[in-house]
Amino acid sequence: MASLAKTVGPLNARGSLPLYQQLQRALKVAIDQHILSPDDALPAERDLAADFEVSRITVRKALDGLVAEGLLVRRQGSGNFVSARVEKNFAMLTSFSEDMRARGRSPRSIWLKRSSGTVNPEEALALRLSPGTPVHRFQRLRLADEAPMAIEFATIVAAALPSLEAVDQSLYEALEKNGHRPVRALQRLRAVLLTADQAELLKAKAGDAGLLVERLGSLRDGRAVEFSQSYYRGDIYDFVAELSTST
Repeated sequence: MASLAKTVGPLNARGSLPLYQQLQRALKVAIDQHILSPDDALPAERDLAADFEVSRITVRKALDGLVAEGLLVRRQGSGNFVSARVEKNFAMLTSFSEDMRARGRSPRSIWLKRSSGTVNPEEALALRLSPGTPVHRFQRLRLADEAPMAIEFATIVAAALPSLEAVDQSLYEALEKNGHRPVRALQRLRAVLLTADQAELLKAKAGDAGLLVERLGSLRDGRAVEFSQSYYRGDIYDFVAELSTST
């Protein structure tokens, strides 16, 4: 790896901030600018100390702070790595592809299955549809920078899309193109344990912590068009929401 000090700039021993905080800022810049990408290994502490001309104690203090912030993860016997965690604003109605692009990451989908049929009892109840109503079903593995992030099961009212093939990489882009993108949604989040099949797809271990997000998306006139269940790796995905008191 090229010298990080030369890439992001040296530290200033006479600066107003302690050297460990300057080093934290420098490493944050490297992460934000994708000089260091998710899951990249950082140089060894002794190498960072030599590169930035500081003590190993300063390096360790800086790394400890970044680990506490969740920007780095420490793997026993392997070193420090850039965290692959992603934050999702739970209050924003955005697609997976939009979320990843907003964070400078490249989204991709692997199709597991797609089919058409009529609503089953669970779908009919969630979408408030009559028995026999046609729907499209999409099952995909969602990736960001080629790392598996989630398994998505989506049921869409067939009238909202011209065909199964109308969906390429982004379901919401296809719905928007056909004038049926949801403008409001009810979402539920709960903790689950990943099954063996789910863990294999997500490159995790059976029984690892996962997050299940159920979304019911509706049009402006109140008609529900989307019912989805997405299973996320619990170790790399954070859901956040901004709250305020009523006035």
